[in-house]
Amino acid sequence: MSLTVVGTMAFDEIETPFGKSGKIIGGSATFIAWAASNFVNPINQVSVVGEDFPQTELDALSSKGVALEGVQVKKGEKSFYWSGKYHLDMNTRDSLVTDLNVLADFSPVIPESYQGSEFLILGNLTPQVQMSVLDQLTVRPKLIVMDTMNFWMEVAMDDLLKVLKRVDVLMVNDSEARQLSGEYSLVKAAKKIMTMGPRYLIIKKGEHGALLFHENHVFFAPAMPLDEVYDPTGAGDTFAGGFIGYLAKTRDLSFENMKTAIIVGSAMASFCVEKFGTSRLREVTHQEITTRLEQFVQLVNFDIDLV
Repeated sequence: MSLTVVGTMAFDEIETPFGKSGKIIGGSATFIAWAASNFVNPINQVSVVGEDFPQTELDALSSKGVALEGVQVKKGEKSFYWSGKYHLDMNTRDSLVTDLNVLADFSPVIPESYQGSEFLILGNLTPQVQMSVLDQLTVRPKLIVMDTMNFWMEVAMDDLLKVLKRVDVLMVNDSEARQLSGEYSLVKAAKKIMTMGPRYLIIKKGEHGALLFHENHVFFAPAMPLDEVYDPTGAGDTFAGGFIGYLAKTRDLSFENMKTAIIVGSAMASFCVEKFGTSRLREVTHQEITTRLEQFVQLVNFDIDLV
């Protein structure tokens, strides 16, 4: 039940209406691994960090069953750093500082011990890096999930379209789905995107939940209504980690099971936003996850008498 995660491990510095985080650990691969480690191990991490990345953070991931052989540590260099400020609605943010540092020339290497991994998730990186990972695999995983963003649609669309042909599941938000497809209706956008390669499409809508598309099937999962959202950073990656982690645990790739995986992803994301960075994910228990999943069931479960 091995899962390979490719993405960033980084430093974030975040300001929200609730306060300032200071310099904390972030990165797509970090959030994905913390979420997925509740369901599956080993998790084969592929990333790059600088000499400044704390060994204690790497040790904490190792203790959760995350293999770090594929994490490059660049001596004398700095880790990727991002700073941002969220607006009052917590859905929009301004990027204040983006220092690529070691990420600028990241060339992932898939260790021999990672070969044969059954599940692969490609975090938001350049399409060229995502393609490099796929080219290194000797055996195609049972399921390949990919995340991307509007920036790559603007500067590397040709490469992005090549990667799309080789993945099973694409994750984007609603504005990215519209940009990629040229369609405003998300249903039309989904149909068009699925002709580009992915058999499944997940459109994330932040506090408004997520949509899953496959052939002529559509499933909608709500987001958990929370009293307070402290930090949305990493929520999408945490959602992805819960989704792929559950699928890797159950090894069931039916549409029905993917619906459950979407709910699991939504539940994990609801924990992520409760505190800054990865701090909530580091402490969440299996009992809390079970309880939160039961709350999701109650959220969408109803009886109705048809007139």
